Amino acid sequence: MSFRTSPSADYVEDVSPGRGTLPPRARYAASDAQSLSLNGNWRFRLSATADAEDDSFAEEGYDAGDWAEVAVPGHWVLQGDGAFGSPIYTNHLYPFPVDPPHVPTENPTGDHLRVFDLPSDWPSDGGAVLRFDGVESCARVWLNGTELGEFKGSRLPHEFAVGHLLKPGGNTLAVRVHQWSAGSYLEDQDQWWLPGIFRDVTLLHRPAGGVGDFFVHASYDHTTGQGTLRVDSDVDGRVTVPALDIDVATGESVTVAVEPWTAETPTLYDGVLATEGERVPLRIGFRTVVLEDGLIKVNGRAVLFKGVNRHEWHHEKGRALDLETMREDVLLMKRHNLNAVRTSHYPPHPAFLDLCDEYGLWVIDECDLETHGFTEQDWRDNPVDDDRWTPALLDRAARMVERDKNHPSIVFWSLGNEAGTGRGLTAMAEWIHERDPERLVHYEGDWNCRDTDVYSRMYAFHDEVEKIGQRLDGGTHKRRELPFIQCEYGHAMGNGPGGLADYQELFEKYERLQGGFIWEWIDHGVKHPELGYAYGGDFGEELHDGNFVCDGLVFPDRTPSPGLIEYKKVIEPVHIEGDGANGTVHVTNKQDFADLSALAFEWSCQVDGETVESGSLAVPALAPGESAEVKLPEPPADGRGGERQWTVRALLADDTSWAPKGHVVAWGQFAAGARPLPSFPATDRPVREADRITLGPAAFDARTGALLSIGGVPVGATPRLDVWRAPTDNDEGAEWQTDTRYGTLWRTLGLHRMRHRLVSVEAGDDALTVRTRVAPAAREVGLDTVYRWTSDGERLRLSVSVTPQGDWTVPLPRLGVRFGLPEADAVEWFGGGPGEAYPDTRAASMVGRWRSTVDALQTPYLRPQENGARADVRWVELGGLRIEGDPEFWFTARRWTTEQLDAARHRTDLAPGDMVWVNLDHGQHGIGSQSCGPGPLPRYFLKAEPAEFAFVFSTTR
Repeated sequence: MSFRTSPSADYVEDVSPGRGTLPPRARYAASDAQSLSLNGNWRFRLSATADAEDDSFAEEGYDAGDWAEVAVPGHWVLQGDGAFGSPIYTNHLYPFPVDPPHVPTENPTGDHLRVFDLPSDWPSDGGAVLRFDGVESCARVWLNGTELGEFKGSRLPHEFAVGHLLKPGGNTLAVRVHQWSAGSYLEDQDQWWLPGIFRDVTLLHRPAGGVGDFFVHASYDHTTGQGTLRVDSDVDGRVTVPALDIDVATGESVTVAVEPWTAETPTLYDGVLATEGERVPLRIGFRTVVLEDGLIKVNGRAVLFKGVNRHEWHHEKGRALDLETMREDVLLMKRHNLNAVRTSHYPPHPAFLDLCDEYGLWVIDECDLETHGFTEQDWRDNPVDDDRWTPALLDRAARMVERDKNHPSIVFWSLGNEAGTGRGLTAMAEWIHERDPERLVHYEGDWNCRDTDVYSRMYAFHDEVEKIGQRLDGGTHKRRELPFIQCEYGHAMGNGPGGLADYQELFEKYERLQGGFIWEWIDHGVKHPELGYAYGGDFGEELHDGNFVCDGLVFPDRTPSPGLIEYKKVIEPVHIEGDGANGTVHVTNKQDFADLSALAFEWSCQVDGETVESGSLAVPALAPGESAEVKLPEPPADGRGGERQWTVRALLADDTSWAPKGHVVAWGQFAAGARPLPSFPATDRPVREADRITLGPAAFDARTGALLSIGGVPVGATPRLDVWRAPTDNDEGAEWQTDTRYGTLWRTLGLHRMRHRLVSVEAGDDALTVRTRVAPAAREVGLDTVYRWTSDGERLRLSVSVTPQGDWTVPLPRLGVRFGLPEADAVEWFGGGPGEAYPDTRAASMVGRWRSTVDALQTPYLRPQENGARADVRWVELGGLRIEGDPEFWFTARRWTTEQLDAARHRTDLAPGDMVWVNLDHGQHGIGSQSCGPGPLPRYFLKAEPAEFAFVFSTTR
């Protein structure tokens, strides 16, 4: 006798979007109808499989007193100190067998219970709707013992009609959430897999005659300055906009003079949609989005996107974000000159879009769809090309569009990300185009642009981008007629991204290139008691992609990284360049819509990095695209004869909603005189005394030529040639990159283990010369290096000459000297700052006098790597020494060696030693963005070729 059993949770593997939910509709933030938040602490029980427990927990009166508790919104794996499982990070590999629509029997399932009472003033008439704004990945719902249905689509809203089931007190809401479901195949989005009810749960009273779905159409005619408003509503009512003296019935159009909405000038008009039973506030922005003349135009003008991709992330709460965290994101974006955001790769919490409307950001709203893992099997069985999945795809598209359609900030609907191609995507595009012809459709995977209104790519190299700008890229006829954007570029993983200024130069040169979106906004580090921040693999995942999840412009705590500071400078809306010789400054308004009336300009004059005089600068209120030459005042008299320069800043003239008066929007800096190089006659001669050689203020080891001290300041390790840096994520590159990954080649060549062979120590009449050969074991290439020490009695000059020997086929990571100081803390320097800079990430480096500490010089990348170099340094003071460069140099100082930095995997692996290690670099190799993009451009290579450079040491004590 044989028998078989079937799981009781068949719906988990059903490809349909679910059952029992109401049709999607417009979301609105408030109304005069009552609502009840069900957020808070819920009872929680975790099971190992989808069918481990029966449904009895959903019955009224069920005793869950011995259950744990979790916070809703929240993810259970980020609560309970590991008792409820752990996060999993993969970039694109599914963390389960690819066998659609099936998922593993081991399927963590969280039963959630919430018992609630209705407020005493809850209306007794009308109906009610239970709304879930986000649950990952599949939920089954009961209220008071009655099953309501189930749904998939983690980052999308789902509603149930529940008015007939409510009672005044003791309502039992039960939700069973499965980590894996058929829907998981559609949500492979390069982020942590985090199950739970992670967005709001709300009970909404629905009064008789209340507002249903509605669509605000608010266009703008740039030729007349008039806007046309029409609000289509399922329920008849009236629309009023007091500031515009509008009072019309729903479905009727009215045209009036308005101020248009743009990301630069986000004018919103407050209105009300009133039906018989409800009043809903409206925030109306008038704007028109068209594809015209092969360009994306808003209100008649082409726009240039200076954007970023934004996953939702909080280092403790995962994707459960509150309003203030979302506001912090928007304010940071505005303060750093960003004007656009792509909601990668799903619709965000709806409150984020309210903020984009209010503060002004262009939005690409992206559907909750990615099937990237199917690339491992050449896209075989990809759901987007399987008709069985098309209803689920259309459901996801509809839930995005219907929820978000009344946001003026949204200019594109995106079908999803990295889901290949297929009939399902075409069906989505057709539905969206028909439902909302007033916006454009985006999808990067459609290289032939069959279904889309823009040619979109990710991580295209600079040379290809230029060909696209020149319309020399080929492709279908339709594609050649469309504008181009980089929906992802500038992979901000670790130190970098480099080459942003070079991309921006192309975007501004060719009108077809309408900008791009940096990948991405925030490092997805999980706060961890031992590691500081955890990334992929730190929770024991069998498959993971390491710190590839840490690739943001801000650190997990939302501290801006050097990459964000660089991006702010690269995309600044005002270009300022000057000619110090004739005392003029050239100012260009690079905005698309706003003039410069909101900005005030100021000048300052520096001598040797210190400001000696400053004042205001009269700049006309230039229209977008206009330029002006402005005369600077006569330079102030100063008898020091030092290096002179001008700095001109553009600042907010008044407080705004996103930054205070005086906030620096843009700046420019230019020389007004040459720098006098450090030099002196070599008047002292080396003197040998036993095992020491003295030269001016310095003492050397007579046998090795090693520097021991300068003017009583001990030197713990002598300066010697250093070419190694702890490879950055962008040095290492990604294994799928087609261009050369130099980080790998450096290590193969052995640049991390260079040997120093002493050739000779020569005490001459006016110099101590130390000759060495620096080379890696097992290789014939080397660097003949000569250190020549001279002195005038008070100062000490080190001249370094480097001559490569052999066939060097790779560039060097760095070229300079490294030495150790037993004591150093405070640091002052004249050069680029205040933050780090490298050859292709130095746009934001402002020359001036800066102060810091050794610890504060470090950039805390989540995976330790080369960081903290200051560029264009004239001199630096630390540890009792003053070091001047001929020519300017890079310097770093840290309490661990480069080798220790290289070996570390988390910040907490780095422990301060008993030495401060100082690098004085003549050159650094560029950074690029090869962690997922191009490496450095050839002009930023540090080639192995003959070089000479010098440093002058003196004491500050």
